[in-house]
Amino acid sequence: MRSFSSLRNASVIVAVAALLVACGDNAAPPARLPEAAFVTVAPEKMAVENELPGRLESYRTAEVRARVPGVILKRAFEEGAYVKQGQLLFQIDPRSYEASVQSAKATVARAEANKVQADLKLKRYTPLVEINAISKQEYDDAIAAQKQAAADVEAAKAALTNARLDLEYAHVTAPISGKIGRAMVTEGALVGQNETTLLATIQQINPIYLNLTQSSAELLKLRQMMQNGMLKDTDKSGLKVTMVMEDGSVFPETGKLLFSDITVDPTTGELAIRALFPNPKNMVLPGMFVRARLEQAVNENAIIIPQQAVQHSNDGSTVMIVNNDNKIEIRNVKTGAAVGNRWLVTEGLQPGDRVVVEGLQKIRPGSQVKAVPWEDPLNQKAETATPEIPAEPVEKAEMPTEGTAAEASGAAQSAAPAQPLASSTKAE
Repeated sequence: MRSFSSLRNASVIVAVAALLVACGDNAAPPARLPEAAFVTVAPEKMAVENELPGRLESYRTAEVRARVPGVILKRAFEEGAYVKQGQLLFQIDPRSYEASVQSAKATVARAEANKVQADLKLKRYTPLVEINAISKQEYDDAIAAQKQAAADVEAAKAALTNARLDLEYAHVTAPISGKIGRAMVTEGALVGQNETTLLATIQQINPIYLNLTQSSAELLKLRQMMQNGMLKDTDKSGLKVTMVMEDGSVFPETGKLLFSDITVDPTTGELAIRALFPNPKNMVLPGMFVRARLEQAVNENAIIIPQQAVQHSNDGSTVMIVNNDNKIEIRNVKTGAAVGNRWLVTEGLQPGDRVVVEGLQKIRPGSQVKAVPWEDPLNQKAETATPEIPAEPVEKAEMPTEGTAAEASGAAQSAAPAQPLASSTKAE
């Protein structure tokens, strides 16, 4: 009986040992490391664009005014229409001016007749004075009369020219080509009495001026950065300007910079800048408020990262860095302008840093991760849509657009759970 009990205990021990061995063989595998998709920081050449406010101004403006008094008989244009230089706009009653022209012509004829008479008299007196048939005084009087008659002819011709001009001014024509506004007078109105009455205004809006303003402080900062070697100046001769209209859309035509003023307005502290834009379809009009983007410098060592990699909080902006041990570090950064769906980073990153773009929800500072290169979904979309196009157009697909900026914004919002971690460290 005792031997049976011992045998049973031994069997139990063997079974327990076998169970322990089996449990050891089926032990759970180690936990998988979270993936962190990163981009490696590399300097890029980037144009420094400034967006400045401005208003549009017509290329030419001409006020159509009555230059002679009279009653308006006819308006010969449609308000708001395009008129050509020299086109008839208003007809002032010309009858009095036609009569003045006829009277001036008669005066010229009379003066010319008097001159002929004076010429003949002087011609007769010339041989007579040589033989003392007439006195010297009579001969001198004939010379003076001939010169006075010649002067009367010139005066009469000048009066005729003025009369013809007045008759011409009765036909009010367009001084320039352009769009004409509303008529300021109607048929039957008496105009030009002791003043040059405004009849209408013509504006040439193709091309069209864009008058911009830039603060002197902003310009000074830009020039200091150029002197420090952080930025390089651009070739102003070929500088292109982009116009952003009131509704946020981009004007389809590209303008060019004409000049920057050499003095600062003492009342506003701003510098005047003027650009010129083609306006073939008259899409924009004088007086409209717009914004213009112009390239004023070049940053040859710009650090630009995807917007979704940057976490913003009340304490500043931070990014997650994968160090050489594949561990996560948090880094304070300062961001500048938005470049499409990316941020320009002015402080906090160095070339070669690996910045986490995706997987921010799964990582913490100090945690071990599996670092994998980040693949830009924009590149993948471009390759899927146009697989037959070689690499060069795919690179063009990296250029940010308004749509891609929205996608990047959505991706940044998806990384929101990681933001409380960033707020624990104050920005520099």
